[in-house]
Amino acid sequence: MYALAMTLALVALTLGALTLWRRESARPLAITAMLFKFLASAYAPYVALAGAVAVLLGILSNSIFAIAAGFAGFALAANHVRRTTAPHDGLEMAFGADRLARATRPGSRPMLHKRWYWRLPSSLTPRVARDLAFWLIPGTDRALLCDIWQPPQGVEPSGTAIVYLHGSAWYILDKDVLTRPLFRYLAGQGHTVMDVAYRLCPETNIVGMVGDARRAVAWMKANASRYGCDPARIVLMGASAGGHVALLAALGPGDARLTPAELSKTDLSLAAIVSFYGVADMREYDAHARKLLADRKEMPASPQSQEEPGPIANALMRWFLGRTLTARQSPPLPPHEQMMRDLLGGGLEEVPHMYDLASPIHHVRGGLPPALLFHGDHDSLVPAVSARRLFKALRTADVPAVHVEYPGVEHGFDLIYPPLQSPAAQSALYDLERFLGCLSPPKG
Repeated sequence: MYALAMTLALVALTLGALTLWRRESARPLAITAMLFKFLASAYAPYVALAGAVAVLLGILSNSIFAIAAGFAGFALAANHVRRTTAPHDGLEMAFGADRLARATRPGSRPMLHKRWYWRLPSSLTPRVARDLAFWLIPGTDRALLCDIWQPPQGVEPSGTAIVYLHGSAWYILDKDVLTRPLFRYLAGQGHTVMDVAYRLCPETNIVGMVGDARRAVAWMKANASRYGCDPARIVLMGASAGGHVALLAALGPGDARLTPAELSKTDLSLAAIVSFYGVADMREYDAHARKLLADRKEMPASPQSQEEPGPIANALMRWFLGRTLTARQSPPLPPHEQMMRDLLGGGLEEVPHMYDLASPIHHVRGGLPPALLFHGDHDSLVPAVSARRLFKALRTADVPAVHVEYPGVEHGFDLIYPPLQSPAAQSALYDLERFLGCLSPPKG
């Protein structure tokens, strides 16, 4: 009993303390600590539970250390849960109390009643159509694909379609990676989700990515009636690099450089934009990345291996991601300078205009669709200050905008395995479904 009390107390104290720690280095030790911080944040309720059990066992085994350490771990973890699930008035400020009340009134679509559950309420099985082509690259046989998630049988369609752009660091991954729980829940709410596999670097650059996002929006609008959706109720949503691309596609339609020529006369209007920790200012992101990597010597980019993952790697990916990835979809990330060269055409001193073009904050103006921004204030990859500045700019331009910042939370908080487990992720889902409800409030 004594050994178990000590073990639980140390684990709870260590993980609880990590909820307060912020990564400011790219050194191996800091990266390892960040991985444990992910766990500490995602499983904070269980860390608090472990601390409480340690206190009880410490009392029974007469261990002062277990009692003190267990209580400290419990307090730190419980406080993290409290802070990340705290209510706010962002939606009310953006849409008004009456509109929010109508969107969440009894008898409307069932919504989460609280910001965190030990286990999210289950939903019916959605209808999923995979690998549909939404655009064929001219002169090639390369088709861009998407998956369509529709409401389950018996669930009334909401009329809202969500075009989703996955996180990618602009280089890696694909659609359908750790997003199934989110799409399952949204489809259960009656929404249709278009999960897009847009092109990445080095196949294309930021202009090509934004073009692909707009092609996806155009395709969804053209096929809206097929899926029971209203073409005027298309929401563009993305995470990380996908959030950056989504923000650019939503905020910059007035810039011809970001619109494919074939869509110059196409209606690409959106009902709303949702960004999970997307880049708002490329200049600020570049400076942040350089500072983060200042104490780490980056190795030159090596040629990408064409060797495909073996049976063990595929088995691990199926277990962790729910699917496999090819070598092309999971290459090693290049050094920062090469990344900026592939994405924007060069460094800030060489192509400053591209950094401005690729910064959503430079495209803010009046008349934009409502925006919902999620960010963790401990995000070590994309600085939270940029999201704050973007929110302020949107509000100054009289754009209905909501900015939710989670204390002590890192990048990718909604995708930590298992997805939607963390208090921050569930709290975001709570706000997201209400935001979507406010876009088309019930009548009466």
